Amino acid sequence: MKAADVSTQVIQRDRYAEYLCTLAIIASTLEKVALQVRHWQRTEVREAQEKFKTGQKGSSAMPHKRNPILSERICGMARTVRANSIVGLENVALWHERDISHSSAERIVLPDSSATLDYILAKATSLLDTLVVYPENMLKNLNLTHGLVFSGQLMLALTQKGISREDAYVYTQRNAMKVWDEGGDYQELIKSDADISSHLSAEEIARVFDLKHYLRNVGKVFDRVFD
Repeated sequence: MKAADVSTQVIQRDRYAEYLCTLAIIASTLEKVALQVRHWQRTEVREAQEKFKTGQKGSSAMPHKRNPILSERICGMARTVRANSIVGLENVALWHERDISHSSAERIVLPDSSATLDYILAKATSLLDTLVVYPENMLKNLNLTHGLVFSGQLMLALTQKGISREDAYVYTQRNAMKVWDEGGDYQELIKSDADISSHLSAEEIARVFDLKHYLRNVGKVFDRVFD
């Protein structure tokens, strides 16, 4: 914040609103991360979780649960920071550019939003630094779909062979629906589908269903962001 080039008796509040909105955006981004952790930590998902100390209590009603208390706290407090940004926007319009209706609200939202975001940042940093990850459960959950998660890539592979997107969709969907309704393995059904196997070789089908193909650029992405 710098001195305003032009001001009336009261400095224009758009700069305060911008500050509060910036805090709200940061809080919302951290909430997005925390919300994912809450999903990963669900008992039936369990792909990642907050660090759980020996003797720590989870749910008071269900002793087996490990509640994501940090993530839930981050999500809840982010809501207050977002709500305060609305107060900042409401304070922009003043009667005749001189009334002081804003100040009573600013005494609350400016320090509260600043302190709250500082707290959220500290908790989010601790959350990520100590996050426990279960890659074996990630793979297990992927396998619960019996290969259906690869249907989109399969459709694209078919279009790259010159098949129209509409026909590629039909070929992939009819096999996917069979897995949904009757069970079985999606990749095996694809191999036995003449419309598909006549355009894709066994090696090309295997590549579609290979997780390494999807993760091949992860390192490059991290390098691009953190270098």
